[in-house]
This record gives sequence, C-alpha cells and structure tokens, in this order.
Amino acid sequence: MKESVSLQAFNTFGLRAKAHQIKTANNKDELCTYWQNAHEQKLPTLILGGGSNVLFTEDFNGIVIRNCIAGIEITEDEQYWSVYVGAGENWHALIEYLLEKNIYGLENLALIPGNVGSAPIQNIGAYGKELKDVCAYVDIIELSTGHVSRLTNEACQFGYRDSIFKHHYQQGFAIIAVGLQLSKKWEPILTYGDLSKLSLETVTPKDVFGSVCSMRTSKLPDPTLTGNAGSFFKNPIVDIRIAQHLKAEYPFCPQYVQQDGVKLAAGWLIDQCGLKGHQIGGAAVHMKQALVLINKDGLATGKDIVNLAAYIRQKVFERFGVQLEPEVRFIGQHGEINAVDAIS
Repeated sequence: MKESVSLQAFNTFGLRAKAHQIKTANNKDELCTYWQNAHEQKLPTLILGGGSNVLFTEDFNGIVIRNCIAGIEITEDEQYWSVYVGAGENWHALIEYLLEKNIYGLENLALIPGNVGSAPIQNIGAYGKELKDVCAYVDIIELSTGHVSRLTNEACQFGYRDSIFKHHYQQGFAIIAVGLQLSKKWEPILTYGDLSKLSLETVTPKDVFGSVCSMRTSKLPDPTLTGNAGSFFKNPIVDIRIAQHLKAEYPFCPQYVQQDGVKLAAGWLIDQCGLKGHQIGGAAVHMKQALVLINKDGLATGKDIVNLAAYIRQKVFERFGVQLEPEVRFIGQHGEINAVDAIS
C-alpha cells in the first residue's frame, strides 16, 4: 500500500506524522468493517478519538480509524440522571450541553480535551473528581465479530489514570458508548485551586464550571494554537515515607494523601528542576505549566518530544528520586508502545 495521508489534523500535538489511510466510522458497523478490512490486509490499525492523548513517535504504518459515533440520550428517575453518550462526542461539549439542561456533576472535568470514548481508558480526572465517580458502564464492541458487551463500573477496574481498557481491551476492541449516572443531589467538590475560594453555601454548578475553565485556560495552552496533549506526565503516587522525607527537605512540596500512598504534583517537581521553557529540537516545556510539553512553533517531531520527556524524567529522578510516568499514549510504527520504556 503506497498511500500516505497526514495525521497532523488528528493529533492535538499537531505532529506531522503520516498513516497509510484514515477512515471515519460514524457507527459501530463501519467501525467493524474498516477494522476487518485492515485485518484482512494484515495492516496495523489504530482506533483514534479526538487525538488529545496520543503522541505519534513516528509515522504509523497502517490504517487509522476515527471513532466518530455520536448521540446523547438522557433518562431520569427520582435520584439520578442517566446519560448514554456515543464515543465520538466531544467531552467538553457534552458538559456544556448538560449544563444547559440543568444536569450537573461533571463541572470539575470541564475543558479536558478529547472525546467521550477516550475518557474511560485514562479514567480522566481533575480538581478532585474522576470519571469513575460518575461512570455507570462502558459499552465495547469486539471488532472481529460485532459483538457488543457492557462493562459495569467495577468491571472497568478504574485506577489513577488507569483502567482495564489499557490492559485487556487494547487490540480488537473499541469503546462505542459510555453510560453516566449523575446524582440530582448535587454536592460541589471545592478542594483544589481557586475552587477553594468559592462559598460552599452559595456556589452553583455554573460557578464551578466557570472557575475550572478559568484555571485551565490561564495555565494550559490552547492546542489549536500551540500543539500539546495537556498533562504529559501522571502525578506520581509514592510511599508515605518518601513523601515525609520530601516534605522535610522541601516544606512547600504539594502532597495529597491517597488510599495507596501520597500523590505528588509532577508539575511542581519539574518546575523545581528549572525546566520551564527547556527545549529539545522543536519540543519545549510550557512556561506557565511545567506538566505540559508543547510543539513549539509547530516544528517538533515525535522524537523531539520523546527526547524531552526522557530528559525531564532523568532530571526529576536525579533530584527527587521519583520516577515520572507519561500519561500520554505513545504510538509507534505498528501501534501503541510502552511509554515508560520509550523514555527510560
């Protein structure tokens, strides 16, 4: 196959990677047909959503299938709104749509880029809330047979930026819809950032939405202007003894106690290493938020970003003894590759 098409418009890093073909699937039947055709031709396939959490480390030697399944259905009972959302719907646009209908519960997750179908894979989260808190189920399809299965919240095995979809449903499956359950008894989460300045007695869902949007736009670059994939690294979770040692040496080190340890702020660790603005090739650390790597001036290659991420990981480990792991998925010539291995 000699065809070659640009992926630049389909990844928020804006990298000039290429693929053999790009197909757009608007329903589950098209999704299966395109995948089966590629499988018959023995070509690698990549199911792509909004392209907001992927790094093409090189050209993709196969067929990219864009999952554009749309649709929003809302039902309710006395306690909950139940929202069935197609995988191809934009996540932020969904929150705006629900707010217009006075349906609340997703405000803390505003302006997270990408589509709904990608949200369960990473168990997206921000400002004290994660997808697992509102996800009732995820519908997946086996692409070779067209068989659809529904995974409950528990079956999704959600963890911090983790889920079963990262481990057991990477090949031959695709998410086609997500079911959300939103309580009619709205309880604001105001523990992070400027949200703590809001009054628990008077705050409204739209106040939370507005505050989250303001915080994100003030420190995160717009991917339509500057290529990026949002937070590049996970916030590391360390043993409490390591956290105590760091706190003793660095009293202002942000720390958040979790069930399985203490979460550190990866952006703070990177910033303390003096890496804001550091550049390798066309890739740079964002000046306002060290957790974000950018395609500066649109000139970066996938290799530039990999090299920059590796340098950051090395410097943070040298200073703090903490290993950073990418949150972004790395896509190589034949499909997804191990991101930690790529920058080690």
